[in-house]
Amino acid sequence: MEARFQGVEAQEFFHVPVLGGQVIEGLAVRPGGHYLDVTVGGGGHSRLILESAADVRVTAVDQDEDALAAAQKNLAEYGDRIQFIYSNFANYEFTPNTFDGILADLGVSSYHLDQPERGFSFRHAANLDMRMDRGRSLTAADVINNWDETDLADIFFKYGEERLSRRIARRIVERRPLHTTVELAEAIATSVPPKYRYGRIHPATRVFQALRIVVNDELKSLETFLDKAPNALVPGGRIAIISFHSLEDRPVKHGLRNSPLLKVLTKKPIIALEEEIERNMRSRSAKLRIAQKLL
Repeated sequence: MEARFQGVEAQEFFHVPVLGGQVIEGLAVRPGGHYLDVTVGGGGHSRLILESAADVRVTAVDQDEDALAAAQKNLAEYGDRIQFIYSNFANYEFTPNTFDGILADLGVSSYHLDQPERGFSFRHAANLDMRMDRGRSLTAADVINNWDETDLADIFFKYGEERLSRRIARRIVERRPLHTTVELAEAIATSVPPKYRYGRIHPATRVFQALRIVVNDELKSLETFLDKAPNALVPGGRIAIISFHSLEDRPVKHGLRNSPLLKVLTKKPIIALEEEIERNMRSRSAKLRIAQKLL
């Protein structure tokens, strides 16, 4: 693993854990327990788990090499109590009855949004990339420039819940080829009415969300994870999942509820208190759901 991350600027990746206290309480972290963090990011949640009880072990998974490099650097003090694995959580090989708890923090991190070269944000000029795992072949540029107008409109509506999806798709096709985030955002902005253009959120927000979901196959990966993960818990073990929008929260809610192996512990999702939202704006849309494997 070490050789894989040489030259990556790990120190740039900083992860503020969302709903940290609620996650630790929800997982009921115990001394000597073994926990799986399938979206380790910069290591914020894993650190909280390792700190919360004696002799805790963590298996840390991420599909982003930058994230793993940062987590290795940030959590080096824990030595062999933490193991790092480069993988998408849908492809991770879940061994039955292994973990006392499993955590997934879904969605894009602040790091990705703040790194222009990754192409996740229209606030910076960058190539249209949006791959979490840069080993994947499909990029946002491929989708924008090669998919037909109907397919673009469909994904904007389905994955971005964008009600002006058809007119946005039409403008994009008229303006192609589009190579940068700024070019795409401008094409979107000029396709919508002024009232919509200068609303509470930028008109490109939902389209960028849809592209990110498609490029990374996020919802299919989540579905696979929800199907496989419960079996990897020991009896009485817990799974905690943080989602950030309804397209994630709905399958999490139903996946946990419909699993024959799980008992849902959160009738309603746990959300951040005002104090946390003031410290970390990303937490304002976070929803935490927790379930326990049946004995």
